[in-house]
Amino acid sequence: MIKDIVVNLEHDVSRDRARQFAITVAEAFDAHIAGVAFAYAPDFPGYVMLEIPPNIVAMMVEESKKAAEAAIRRFDEAARSRLLSAEHRLVRTVGAEAPTLFAAIARRFDLSIFLQSSPDGVASDDMIESALFESGRPVIVVPYIDKNGLKLDRVVCCWDGSRAAARAINDALPLLARANQSDLLIIENDKTKNEDTEIRGVEMASHLARHDVKVEIEIIPAPDVDVADAILSHVADASGTLIVMGGYGHAKLREIILGGVTRAILKSMTVPVFMSH
Repeated sequence: MIKDIVVNLEHDVSRDRARQFAITVAEAFDAHIAGVAFAYAPDFPGYVMLEIPPNIVAMMVEESKKAAEAAIRRFDEAARSRLLSAEHRLVRTVGAEAPTLFAAIARRFDLSIFLQSSPDGVASDDMIESALFESGRPVIVVPYIDKNGLKLDRVVCCWDGSRAAARAINDALPLLARANQSDLLIIENDKTKNEDTEIRGVEMASHLARHDVKVEIEIIPAPDVDVADAILSHVADASGTLIVMGGYGHAKLREIILGGVTRAILKSMTVPVFMSH
């Protein structure tokens, strides 16, 4: 059950869609919601900092703090208007440390929510990847074009029999149980095509049915290079409203590398994506 969620609050008011989405999740599950905003200190090399006048550095810190406080005010107002149980946290840090700090916070929540990186250069990838790989909790990434909030008309679960996919589907059960319809989507290619592919789908579908999930199996042939396109195409054709998938990749020497399919989905997504690792 989803009892508490945490959302990364963006400084830019035009990127409040993650906050708006998180509010709808909290409403749907009568969950507690926490908004986290970061006030950043400049993260320049030491030799650069020595050349910047102290008053300029202080001004940059103050501007970031004001932007974070404004984001918190918008969050508090939205939560109050929906009569939600809510809290906020203002975290002061340098930019490079924020993803790790958020991941540590997210360990005490059932779900964390972020906005997708946007084409204009506002990046959320580091924050998303750290939460996915370091928190031990699932995340939802919201498209920067989202206007609908949480919709569970048709959930598309990406299934390849892997541990990551199993974890994602298990973590998403509270959402799947409320969905009008769920697809168990198997992309059949050289890596996944074998005699057990359909059987795995049937067994997982049976497992979901025992959790009162309304599920149908969909098997789509596609070459490896087109897996992400095949998933997104099916979501569009089926009018999917949420994607559930495992977050594939690894963390090494603090550099997190997402698998190609995951990264392609996060770049081109048109509906929210639920991920676990």
